[in-house]
Amino acid sequence: MSDLATDPRAWLAQVREEIIDPERPIVDPHHHLWRHRGLPPYLLEDFWDDTGSGHNVEKTVFVECGSMYRADGPPELRPVGETEFVQGIAAQSASGGYGEMRANAGIVSHADLLLGDAVDEVLQAHIAASPNRFRGIRHSAAWHPSDQIRRSHSDPPAHMLADAKFRAGFARLAPNGLSFDAWLFHTQIDELAALASAFEETTIVLDHVGGPLGIGPFEGRRDAVFAAWRNSISEIARRPNVVVKLGGLTMPICGFGWHKRPRPPSSEELADTLAPYYLHCIDAFGPERCMFESNFPVDKASCSYSVLWNCFKRISRGFSAGERAALFHDTAARVYRL
Repeated sequence: MSDLATDPRAWLAQVREEIIDPERPIVDPHHHLWRHRGLPPYLLEDFWDDTGSGHNVEKTVFVECGSMYRADGPPELRPVGETEFVQGIAAQSASGGYGEMRANAGIVSHADLLLGDAVDEVLQAHIAASPNRFRGIRHSAAWHPSDQIRRSHSDPPAHMLADAKFRAGFARLAPNGLSFDAWLFHTQIDELAALASAFEETTIVLDHVGGPLGIGPFEGRRDAVFAAWRNSISEIARRPNVVVKLGGLTMPICGFGWHKRPRPPSSEELADTLAPYYLHCIDAFGPERCMFESNFPVDKASCSYSVLWNCFKRISRGFSAGERAALFHDTAARVYRL
């Protein structure tokens, strides 16, 4: 079975599929690159192996994961090291030595928005580190009182999105031309809706369809979670400054348990199980405000890159050519200004 602490390649290789619609242009708007203690490194060569597995991935967007922070200097500026790290990898990709795919065409990094107005210095440092690719900030809010649910790596406080200091920092994003990626759990979507209403000029990207949980106190309660999540998605979709990433549901925290099986799921099984989530988002937001994402290598715990994008292509078969272009490419390219 798969485990991100070991090499999952043999487990994932049990399911090989012909690539569906291999010529379709794709922007993958959410992936990570890292060298973390205790985890196998996931760098350009590893990502290139995944994106080169048959789908036509043209460009990608890197999203922060706490990798390669500066070892010294003011603590608030240390996350700029991640932008410097990813900008260097983007230059490697832009050389053409890894094929036509352009990794990290957009970069989303971390800044502590609880700094309030003082976060401006950090934002400017990120922009200076990547003036041609830096697009936004993610300060993850994922928090739950259960000790069975791990909060975000940035260790957010409860109800951070309503905090006055956080909102003062958040208010600095739009003037600097930056968007906000939101990672939280389904129990917090309504808090994000309130933030979106208060800052209508700021583009907010809801990561991983709002994180419906399936572990801890939510284990075995999938129908109840889906009903609550569905209502919250319908409500937040009424905010025109919010767009949503369609992915992340193969993370273990969603509770489907594929990572524990002796054999990973096929794209058909994934599509059958996950279609209600993605189709509701598309119905609520419209294709022009939705984008499929890989969330690799995190979602690699459950399936391969080729199987995941086959799943997305199966789910979207009923949409028009223009709608599918938005879902796979155009929304991400517009939102992240690629």
